[in-house]
Amino acid sequence: MASKAQLETLMDLARRETDDAAKRLGASLKAVDEAKQKHQMLVGYREEYAKRFEAAQQAGITPMAYRNFQAFMEKLDVAVKGQQDMIKHAEYRSEQEKAAWQASERKRMSYSTLNDRADAEALKLENKRDQKQMDEHAARQAYYKR
Repeated sequence: MASKAQLETLMDLARRETDDAAKRLGASLKAVDEAKQKHQMLVGYREEYAKRFEAAQQAGITPMAYRNFQAFMEKLDVAVKGQQDMIKHAEYRSEQEKAAWQASERKRMSYSTLNDRADAEALKLENKRDQKQMDEHAARQAYYKR
């Protein structure tokens, strides 16, 4: 069995690993939120631009302006699709970071459990030693009282 110092070192390393994993998980969750916000912004901008396009069509629009509107709408559609891909990638990364955090947390908890068991075993041995000393002391006193 590992010594107490070795177990403390392993627990400290596992604690650091868990903290680092938690930070990475937090950063990946933030990236997901930011990607979703950017997507919402692009979708809103596209909707606004589509309304402007409809209004321009009703007011009368030149063929050149029509092509420009259409080209820009296509670019916005590509940007929206690209942002959806970014969201998927950020969510995938977030799931990976969550799994890594869970694994490091399980490792940390395992070391903690081992430490608790070692402490309980040490306490049990100490109690056994104390009981043995008290029994010997009681036996000596009983012997001398005779």
